[in-house]
Amino acid sequence: MATDATDPGTAALAAHADLWDWRRRVAELYAEIRALEPPRLAWQLWRDTRDELFRAHPQSPLEPATRATSARVPLFDYDPGFRLTADLVPAGDGAPVTLSGGGDGAIRITPFARTAGLESRLGGELTLYWIAGYGGGVFLPFQDATSGRETYGGGRYLLDTIKGADLGHTAGGRVIVDFNFAYNPSCAYSDRWICPLAPVQNALPTAVRAGECMSG
Repeated sequence: MATDATDPGTAALAAHADLWDWRRRVAELYAEIRALEPPRLAWQLWRDTRDELFRAHPQSPLEPATRATSARVPLFDYDPGFRLTADLVPAGDGAPVTLSGGGDGAIRITPFARTAGLESRLGGELTLYWIAGYGGGVFLPFQDATSGRETYGGGRYLLDTIKGADLGHTAGGRVIVDFNFAYNPSCAYSDRWICPLAPVQNALPTAVRAGECMSG
């Protein structure tokens, strides 16, 4: 029996199937990244795969009319000096923070860890958050001195394990904080998206010229 593409149920099924595929492909990409050496080669795979997803996938954050003709997602050149590792320490009182999620409602995140070992390089440490909800996940957004000038003003994401973005740990258990893999939230590309942005606690005073940047 033929399906009717104009039927709301059919459209919803297609949209969810596309999102399922997007999430799976992103999770598979980060699994490859964690296993691939050297890190620069993993970064190149990340770049090439994201370019293809942005151009061709139905769940691309780009507007449909611009996908096929879009240039590569703009990135700073790979900089090994921004591939860092950190220990984790408890994050103070762990008071929950509520962020706007637009049509998805409020998003509640709880600080559960603070990095230790980044301040000498970045001028500060970063808080890792746990996203509330079924299963939950680690969320690491940040701003820096490039935000609103060379990079998206609302900040960028480094880890979002619900979406599959997970850079892993070293053999010694230190969390990998590689800013070459920093990327924009979807709302940077289209008003169709509303995304949780970086809390003020994760505003770094130095310029992190690694990862995604503004074009031009």
